[in-house]
Amino acid sequence: MDISSPADIKTLIDTFYAKVQADDVLGHIFNEVAQVDWPHHLPIMYAFWEFLLLGNADAYRGNPMQKHIDLHQKHPLKAEHFDRWLSLFQATVDEHFSGPVADDAKFRAWAIAETWKPKFDGPFAAY
Repeated sequence: MDISSPADIKTLIDTFYAKVQADDVLGHIFNEVAQVDWPHHLPIMYAFWEFLLLGNADAYRGNPMQKHIDLHQKHPLKAEHFDRWLSLFQATVDEHFSGPVADDAKFRAWAIAETWKPKFDGPFAAY
């Protein structure tokens, strides 16, 4: 079954972030450093992915880069963090969905990770 509805996005995001919260590499960044307010954060993530995958242009308004810059000031983000995020996201997609939109979700996650890694880690880090 492919990703085709807001309910599918919610399943993907809830399952993914449950993994993130329990993860040895990412959990402490989200839980202790960022102290994510999950009831507030998850609906924003639903809207973000609904915008990207289902084309709902009204779903998301935000500045994800600024949030990560602010987090980077508290805890430097490294390539390994983005790689782990991507691995968990793609595995979650594969566990629940298959089809063109699922493939697009994995591609978009890869593109986000690969675009953001050099901004935070490496010789061209801007922050």
